[in-house]
Amino acid sequence: MFLEVEDLNTFYGASHVLQGVSLTVNEGEIVSLLGRNGMGKSTALKSIMGLVKPKSGKVIFKGKNLAGYPPYKVARAGIAYVPEERRIFPNLSVLDNLAMGVKAGQSKKAQDGDTWTVDRVFHHFPMLKERANSKGSLLSGGEQQMLAIGRSLMGNPELLLVDEPTEGLSPLLVQEVRLSDGQGLHRFRGIGGRA
Repeated sequence: MFLEVEDLNTFYGASHVLQGVSLTVNEGEIVSLLGRNGMGKSTALKSIMGLVKPKSGKVIFKGKNLAGYPPYKVARAGIAYVPEERRIFPNLSVLDNLAMGVKAGQSKKAQDGDTWTVDRVFHHFPMLKERANSKGSLLSGGEQQMLAIGRSLMGNPELLLVDEPTEGLSPLLVQEVRLSDGQGLHRFRGIGGRA
């Protein structure tokens, strides 16, 4: 099993938001969490990523229980997170935003054809290449979403958690945000909110 979440219980104060959530993601599989607003989809992703500490349960990734780990340790284990709010750096250019996603020691791996580089992100999101020197604050909502996904991919994760990947986007931009040719999907495994 690549990712296995077992009986996850997460609280916000006295509110029991996640109640015994369990799910599995096999290697190479894409999984979506579906449900109404307020049902705990974002909390599930944040609990896996370590942004919210679960009260009980397990988050087993490649055989190791990461439940309760801080986010930086979860990221080092190979999981990346694209938040619903995108959280790009508004005063940095697209190129600088992408550079922020690179993990230490990865530049030596750049010769590996399976490694995410700026050129590879631009191949999947050509709109970003056209805006390479534009500040994040000047991008459209769809471009910001592409940038947030691209920045996460620059860390070369094995598992990508994407919260509300198409929230607020027009149907045309939804097509642009997807990795439309499917070539990048073999490199990471996904679990996300509404698709």
